[in-house]
Amino acid sequence: MIQAIGLTSNTRKARPPAVDDVSFEAYAGHVTALVGAPGAGKTTALRLMLELRQGRGITYFRGRPLHRIAHPSREVGVLLGEVPGHPARTVRGQLRMLCAAVGVPVRRADEVLEVVGLVSLRDESLGTLSRGMDRRLGLACALLPDPHTLVLDGPADGLSVREGRWLHGILRAHATQGGTVLFTTDDPKEAARTADRVVTLERGRLVADQDVAEFARTRLRPRVAVRSPHAARLGSLLTKEARTSRRSVEVVREEGNRLSVYGSTCADIGETAFRHGILVHQLADETGDMGPAPTTASAEDGERAADEPSPDAEPRLDAELRPDETPAADDPSVLPPAIAVRQARSPLRPLRYELRRAAGVGTGYFTAAAVLLSSVLMSVLLARIGHTPQPRLLAAWPRELPLPPAALGAGLLGAVAFGEEFRHPALAADRGTVPRRLGLLTAKLLVASATALMLAFLTVGCDLEMLYLVYGRELTGVPSDWLPLSASWFGLVVGCAWAGVLAAGIFRSTAAGLAAVLAVPVVVVPLVQRVSQGPSVRSAAGFPERLRELVLMQWPFGGERYMAAAVRMLAQPVGGALLLSLAALLCAYLLTTLRSRV
Repeated sequence: MIQAIGLTSNTRKARPPAVDDVSFEAYAGHVTALVGAPGAGKTTALRLMLELRQGRGITYFRGRPLHRIAHPSREVGVLLGEVPGHPARTVRGQLRMLCAAVGVPVRRADEVLEVVGLVSLRDESLGTLSRGMDRRLGLACALLPDPHTLVLDGPADGLSVREGRWLHGILRAHATQGGTVLFTTDDPKEAARTADRVVTLERGRLVADQDVAEFARTRLRPRVAVRSPHAARLGSLLTKEARTSRRSVEVVREEGNRLSVYGSTCADIGETAFRHGILVHQLADETGDMGPAPTTASAEDGERAADEPSPDAEPRLDAELRPDETPAADDPSVLPPAIAVRQARSPLRPLRYELRRAAGVGTGYFTAAAVLLSSVLMSVLLARIGHTPQPRLLAAWPRELPLPPAALGAGLLGAVAFGEEFRHPALAADRGTVPRRLGLLTAKLLVASATALMLAFLTVGCDLEMLYLVYGRELTGVPSDWLPLSASWFGLVVGCAWAGVLAAGIFRSTAAGLAAVLAVPVVVVPLVQRVSQGPSVRSAAGFPERLRELVLMQWPFGGERYMAAAVRMLAQPVGGALLLSLAALLCAYLLTTLRSRV
């Protein structure tokens, strides 16, 4: 069950809080609806419950607050707004990526796709989905880790009437199996039809916490639905008779030839129509609403309004439910099968997630193709101009550029690795912010390293092949000092990739990560050169020999040569500056991680 106690949001600029001292309970095995007009504070209340917004109060999920639960996604399935995914990623790719993040088998993605009716759209990109299909995908993401509790903000928004019945059938089946369901809605009639208990908010305060029968009896106004080709005349007559008899009757003109009459009965309206010879096509009692909604709006409406499609928006892919796709409300078989055995926490889980994230969109492939093409063209032009050393020729690195294309591409891909996490926060749906765990950082650094090494190797290979095709064997000889040059080249590209990853993780932006990569040769290298070329009383001559003497045993396999090559690489301005920048960025990332945990 859910126990929300004293939820109160922080005030802004002397305004009243969006949610003020709200307390309620949602029981297991029941569907609970949080009802209120737009701006009543429903979304804010959910964000306070999930610890996504600062405020006072606490919420217990089966007796524990969310920050005390080891695996929050296994306890609470969340749907807030649109699915935060890259527009170019496919529906199935998004779910498979989240499978790796939450530690469930990859076949779980196909199971939830079948449940929500998106099997035919599994290869479509997220950017082409309609609002209704996006809500289905959000429900699939919430059901993916097989949670006990579902917390959904406006799950039926953008769905047709049939799709709404299907959705509430899913929620009812989840509650039938012992789960807890809490959803928000602006429509009190929807809550009266689908919920077991209704919590009513008005201007951020709790005004009612009732059983659905009591809610329908006390909070909803009964009305009479009238359809007539002379609706305007009939409405005027009803208003005039009510004024004459001093009765409280409200007549509301609806679309077409419809009237909604509050405070009267079918018999009275039928007698009035008969006396004046007015033809009536429909006369029926209906459950009404809670009255006119307030015109004021809060910050919650801005978040919800941003999710509504505009009339001028581009058409998005949609689909209709087939008759056999509408489940029975109390049929537990409409849910995906329960996960019997949970996978233990594994250090490979972040690595699997990062591999699926990087391979699921074409950013890396397009970047690699652009890097190889620019490197080949630049190396051919440099060879034609001449006066370029062979190492720079193979790396396509003219002296006028701060970094070669391969290093820039590796830095960009490293920055994208963390920048996309903040731009499309797939991991922040139930956490509010992108997690900065060291396991996730290690996985991103490993994948960035492998990508950078592959990019560096392909760049040199393509440049050699193109130089051989254009100019022959003259420029394709192997330098005598190929080992330190190779170490320097791979170290430079990998270091740029790491700098992009760390900087994007600290500053939460892809552009900031790429700027940090460019800052190494433009800003840090001149500073290192100025410090190293200043007046010095002592020098570090003979450092490799003294380092070899420090170790009592002999270096195996000629290890002193590799050590000397590493020292020479670090002695270069770019190598030393890159190492200094990486150390500073790593320390800043660790401090940021520790601060967020505290």
